[in-house]
Amino acid sequence: MSFRDLRNFTEMMRALGYPRLISMENFRSPNFPLVAEILIWLVKRYEPQMEIPSDVDTESDRVFFIKAVAQFMATKAHVKLNLKRLYQADGYAVKEMLKITSILYNAMKTKENTDGEQNADENSKFKFDLGSKIADLKVARQLGSEITAKGAALFDLLGHEEDLRESRAAAIARPLEITETESALRAAVRDVTEGIQMTKDLLNNVSSDEASLEAKIEKKKQDLERNQKRLQTLQSVRPAFMDEYEKIEEDLQKQYQMYVEKFRNLSFLEQQLDDYHRAEQERFEEAEMAMKMRQNKLKEEEKRLMRSGARDEDSDVDIPEDEGSDSDIDEGPHHARHARISGRGGARFIGSMRGEDSEESEDSEIDVDDDDEDEDEEEEENEDLNEDNDSLEGSSAKPGRSNRSLHPQILEESDNDF
Repeated sequence: MSFRDLRNFTEMMRALGYPRLISMENFRSPNFPLVAEILIWLVKRYEPQMEIPSDVDTESDRVFFIKAVAQFMATKAHVKLNLKRLYQADGYAVKEMLKITSILYNAMKTKENTDGEQNADENSKFKFDLGSKIADLKVARQLGSEITAKGAALFDLLGHEEDLRESRAAAIARPLEITETESALRAAVRDVTEGIQMTKDLLNNVSSDEASLEAKIEKKKQDLERNQKRLQTLQSVRPAFMDEYEKIEEDLQKQYQMYVEKFRNLSFLEQQLDDYHRAEQERFEEAEMAMKMRQNKLKEEEKRLMRSGARDEDSDVDIPEDEGSDSDIDEGPHHARHARISGRGGARFIGSMRGEDSEESEDSEIDVDDDDEDEDEEEEENEDLNEDNDSLEGSSAKPGRSNRSLHPQILEESDNDF
């Protein structure tokens, strides 16, 4: 008897509608009246017209009752019951009654499922589940293939029936010989006797095996105790190299601290070096940018001066001499001059070498000294510009040289005019 069987039996009886409450404690001890009542109720539930004698007072009545119930279940439900267990009327009888109860419970569940399916079909009469139909089609195809295979196998087996029919009939019709039966029984007895002897030998060897196992266990215990003592001794004794090991460990710790400090300093210095290089690069770029701006400014200034010089040259005007003074040309220290000085192209002098003092000559005179001073200032500025351009480009001194080289040529041309 198991607790699960007893629980299932009580739950099934409650589901079937048994009027009495069955407790699991009812079958701790033999209880034949309860078992007889349950059996009568189960038989009536299975076949309402069945008449079973309910007299269980005497031993013979109880035996007759158990036989009647077992015969009914064997003929109607094809269930074989153990009469001895039913007659015990305890937990083992529950297992036998559980067979009948399981049949009735499954029938009830099947009926409920059928009713539920019918209700579902009625409710969903106009519904069509394509998925379920596909599943049913697959199952039908599988069953059809299995039926075909089994039918072919059955046909092959039936084909051998003609050959096996005669041998089977001969074996059945052959009478049993006492000598063959006796020899077979003696062989079986001999085999059983050998098995019994082998079992006895094993049982006899158990004692010796037990003694050997106890000896091995004792030996292992002694080894364990010896190893434990050795372990304690090793733990209590300080190794000879332990002091040196601790000293080396302390040195290693110090070296590691020094390494960490140096590594940190190295990382800091590398960062500072990177910052320095970055700052130098930025200053170099700024200086290069300032130099380019200065070069551009000087180039613009040079172009401006060249354009102003060109305009001054284009604006030179020749002053005509007086018609009345053509015959009087004098090379004395006092003469009237008309001069026009250009800023970039040198000085150009236009005038006469006459010594007469007239209003026209006074109006046309130009202070050469003032022009010379202006020319010197312009030459100094040009020299400064030339020096700057020579340091940057090396080719910015042409205007100054052209101014200085033009003076002698202009003077010679002015002399030739006279």
